[in-house]
Amino acid sequence: MGLRDDLERYREVGEERRQDLSEFIQYGDLGESLPDEVKIPIKIVDLPEFAYDPRDKGGVGQGDGGTPDVGDPVGQPQPQPGDGDEDGDPGEEGGEHEYYEMDPEEFAQELDEELGLDLEPKGKKVVEEKEGDYTDITRTGPASTLDFERLFKEGLKRKLAMDFDEEYVREALKVEGWGPDAVFEWARGENLPVSRAWIENAYDELPRGERTTWDSIEQMEANVEETTALQRIRREGLEQVPFRREDERYRYPEIVEEKEKNVVVVNIRDVSGSMREKKRELVERTFTPLDWYLTGKYDNAEFIYIAHDAEAWAVEREEFFGIRSGGGTRISSAYELAAELLEEYPFSEWNRYVFAAGDSENSSNDTEERVIPLMEQIPANLHAYVETQPSGNAINATHAEEVERHFDGNDVAVAYVTGPEDVVDAIYTILSTENNE
Repeated sequence: MGLRDDLERYREVGEERRQDLSEFIQYGDLGESLPDEVKIPIKIVDLPEFAYDPRDKGGVGQGDGGTPDVGDPVGQPQPQPGDGDEDGDPGEEGGEHEYYEMDPEEFAQELDEELGLDLEPKGKKVVEEKEGDYTDITRTGPASTLDFERLFKEGLKRKLAMDFDEEYVREALKVEGWGPDAVFEWARGENLPVSRAWIENAYDELPRGERTTWDSIEQMEANVEETTALQRIRREGLEQVPFRREDERYRYPEIVEEKEKNVVVVNIRDVSGSMREKKRELVERTFTPLDWYLTGKYDNAEFIYIAHDAEAWAVEREEFFGIRSGGGTRISSAYELAAELLEEYPFSEWNRYVFAAGDSENSSNDTEERVIPLMEQIPANLHAYVETQPSGNAINATHAEEVERHFDGNDVAVAYVTGPEDVVDAIYTILSTENNE
């Protein structure tokens, strides 16, 4: 194996060292990515190269000046770049990284595989009507669209229904003492589709000497075998099929409505004084992958970001995760604003997701009296609340439990995140709660 092959193998090893998706969501640097471009670190593998050990330096030609005699010491090796920091401690710089870039669609596909999910969004807004397959049928149309197969089948069914064994009926006319009337009644009992006129004509054509061939109908039936229409067609072929105009059907294309898969995602975050840095980071680690996932699943995704303390206001995504306020908490203010902003996105045309996060602290009775009724009044594919409490539940952090107890999982997901290790489970809880029916 040559040097070029070695280099290629090392590059492949580096590609395989892309950070695991779950590990990236829990601990990776999400800030390097953009809303439409997910960048997952790849650890660079150093390529092989020749290097000299600085400790081996010394000897003739290595001194700082003059010409030493053979055997004279020439000093200690000097520190080399990378041996340590300025204070002599081991280097603390992180390893170099490149990035594996994927669009949200690929991210959504990989997350589905990672979590065993498969969300299939439904289109709502009709953007185009077009002709589909020629599956619909009408009684009129151009000759080129005539459904000949159907016409032939209808004619063949009529042929089979009208056909009877003429020779078999003629033998019945040879029964002694029988005439056209008796044979017609017998034929009706045998379900033979023969007319009285045909029987009378056949009787008139029958020589008188043959009209007493059989003593009884039972004798005739015992000696003459009736052949079915299918047996005769197989034996003799099919000369003609009785087509009728009322059997004609013409194919025309089904009109198919192309529906665009639109989604609006409302992200709500508590920014009150109790939402410190660790709690904010957990919100970001949960909401950011959800945004990527839904962007990858839908044709058109729009996002609304709402921050709240005791009051609520809309913000840009760049501000959303970093805001911190010193105010109190009234979660219902965010849902009031969400209901107002969602009026621009009718549920008949847009899929909707309403995600909220905080430390579950809320003003007295606000959850029961205002938030839960508002959640019930806002139509959405899914409502979700994510509690972020790194130190465990606080005494007055009851919002998540109240919401969970009231809705009991009916298109409302509640997830608890105490650290990065809980984020992937929280995302699974949210995405698996939606009823796709």
